[in-house]
Amino acid sequence: MSRLSSIFSGFSRSISKNKTNSLKGSCENCDGREAVKDMAKDSKKNELMLTTSGTVNVEGSHNFASVFSKRGQKGVNQDRCIVWEEFGCQEDMIFCGIFDGHGPWGHFVAKRVRESMPLSLLCNWQETLVEASLDPNFDLESDKKLHKFNVWKHSYLKTCASIDQELERHRKIDSFYSGTTALTIVRQGEYIFIANVGDSRAVLATMSETGNLVPVQLTIDFKPNLPQEAERIIQCKGRVFCLHDEPGVHRLWLPDEESPGLAMSRAFGDYCVKDYGLVSVPEVTQRHITSKDQFVVLATDGVWDVISNEEAVQIVSSTPDRVKSGRRLVDCAVHAWKKKRKGIAIDDISVIVLYFHSSSSSCDQLRFAVSSPK
Repeated sequence: MSRLSSIFSGFSRSISKNKTNSLKGSCENCDGREAVKDMAKDSKKNELMLTTSGTVNVEGSHNFASVFSKRGQKGVNQDRCIVWEEFGCQEDMIFCGIFDGHGPWGHFVAKRVRESMPLSLLCNWQETLVEASLDPNFDLESDKKLHKFNVWKHSYLKTCASIDQELERHRKIDSFYSGTTALTIVRQGEYIFIANVGDSRAVLATMSETGNLVPVQLTIDFKPNLPQEAERIIQCKGRVFCLHDEPGVHRLWLPDEESPGLAMSRAFGDYCVKDYGLVSVPEVTQRHITSKDQFVVLATDGVWDVISNEEAVQIVSSTPDRVKSGRRLVDCAVHAWKKKRKGIAIDDISVIVLYFHSSSSSCDQLRFAVSSPK
């Protein structure tokens, strides 16, 4: 266990030894979950966790996040966001998540997943680390990069499966015809681990060799007409097609009726089509962050339906005040909706901008020209 001492050291700052030890057990252990909940309460009290529009850690950290969400014209805002700095009491970790609910209970589903995902993920991450350390063939130093990724991937897969099962059993939330997407990022030191369920998108802004910022899309928009998604849906007897008044908008339908018409192929909830091709399995990837990588934008499809990757990077990078970058991107998306989609109700729009370097670093001296990647 000594090989993991540095990983667990942060826990001693906020929770007792007994609760720390309980975290090392099964995630089914009640005390372990209570310890994680205590950490969440402490983080919220100490303003390390943000679940509304605003900013996290304005000064003195390499991590800074600008968050903004705006209700559209379809009723209650069904988008939910979270930023949790010092995730798991680790100074080099931060958790960001953006959730886009849909259906009559979508806002409740999105809120529930936002509340449960970071807690469950943290518990599963601790359990996976301990299980790996008990393996006699385990050697953390042999391939840190691969080991870290495998740990996070396993933790995410387990977390998403358990969240979807819990939602189906929830007595107070009807998610049969409602659901949510989930796009989350964990930054751990010089790596980010991305897990995507649905059609929200993460776009990285990085420096090219010519000194310009270029966008790199880190996730796939999981739409029903993607070849691998459509194949799964059709094999499960679901259908994929566009309505006559929505050319180009492919939706997932039940075999014998025009319902529910989901515009994504992966989501939590929506149990009416879980047997017909919809899944809640995340795509988990990683990226090594270098000095060239400046920030990452996480946004719901309300942004990407009207703003390109290049435009998003340009808007954020040309905003002098980081505090206002998330709101400015949302405002630009609202303006683009009014211009490009006249007569169509504006969607809920939410953005998280996570910066990788402190504002006093050389990244503020960058040229704000943005070009498309080759």
